[in-house]
Amino acid sequence: MEEEKKATLTIRDDEGAGFIQIAGDVVSNIAGLAATEVDGVARLSGNVPNELIAKLGRKNLAKGIRVTYTDATFTIDVSVVVRFGFNIVDVSAAVQERVAQALYTMTGLTVSKVNVRVSGIDFSEK
Repeated sequence: MEEEKKATLTIRDDEGAGFIQIAGDVVSNIAGLAATEVDGVARLSGNVPNELIAKLGRKNLAKGIRVTYTDATFTIDVSVVVRFGFNIVDVSAAVQERVAQALYTMTGLTVSKVNVRVSGIDFSEK
């Protein structure tokens, strides 16, 4: 059974130059930001709408995201609310691609899976 690590991900340098630690919340925030940038995503499930977050001047993008790391790979579970009128499958596929690419770009580590759960439809006007 895979061990789930919650606090930090430690990347060790083989040459003994030190180590790099990435807090789990950092990974969650990267994934959350990437997911909310996809056209058709109203918000992460359990989060307030993006427009309200921007007005408040703070971002708590970790809600709706679950990160599991083993060895040098991530498994990300994302729960989103999709805007009415968008194709759920297309939006979900775009979330998978955007989250995996953002995490690879910012951490250099491979994302093995991005599981997307659509928990609702947002019928409000944009």
